[in-house]
Amino acid sequence: MDHEHAHVSTTRTLRIPTTDGQADAFAAFPEDGERHPGVLLYQDAFGLRPVLEEMACELAGHGYYVLVPNLYYRHGPAPVVELPEYIGEEVRPAVFARLMPLIQAHTTERALRDADAYLRFLTARPEVSPGPVAVIGYCMGGPLAIRTAAAHPDQVGAVAGFHPSPLVSDAADSPHCLFPKLTAQLHLGLAEGDMTAESIGELNRILGEAGIGDTAEIYPGTIHGFTMADTEAFNASAMRRHWDRLLPLLDRSLGKG
Repeated sequence: MDHEHAHVSTTRTLRIPTTDGQADAFAAFPEDGERHPGVLLYQDAFGLRPVLEEMACELAGHGYYVLVPNLYYRHGPAPVVELPEYIGEEVRPAVFARLMPLIQAHTTERALRDADAYLRFLTARPEVSPGPVAVIGYCMGGPLAIRTAAAHPDQVGAVAGFHPSPLVSDAADSPHCLFPKLTAQLHLGLAEGDMTAESIGELNRILGEAGIGDTAEIYPGTIHGFTMADTEAFNASAMRRHWDRLLPLLDRSLGKG
């Protein structure tokens, strides 16, 4: 990674007005008093916690304003479910048992209403420069990023999903049905077990037909969750690859030059 132009970044805790209340969130951005392109970052299933703040700060250091909302805000401020510092194999089932009702309550309809509110808030921030924004998501955040980009083609210039939750299904609102609506530049970084060969074939066919190009990549030697340093899924070389793909995508599509 190129840290030559790294900025010192700062984080703030914020509240985002939504149609259903207020979402707590944090933002990371350079401390240089300038305006920077906006990035909306969707959490993985575990929710807001220090590892996401570190990732947001890392991204802010490259000259972006990064907004990370608590997707579970309807159930209370983060952390909605208390998490251990390290989410190892032995605690994962118990943690997921508590998270499942929150994940299931986050319907597509709610996600799209929230996306409107998050983008409205992000683009109105005095620290955010005018122009397109990026939406990136991890795990359950991957499909949400796709939905947001498809619903706001005039605002979203880049979309990325890493070890995304299923993108191809028989559901009427399956995320893969939205690819033809995307105008944003796209990167999908998949773990080896994330999708069947059949689903990846279907995904690449749809991306090709939509003229989006070959943007779904399987990161070698990975399991689902490979970007998250506080879990046993973490893979340091895949995390580097994630930055190597994400930073040029943002640079190209947000006109940072």
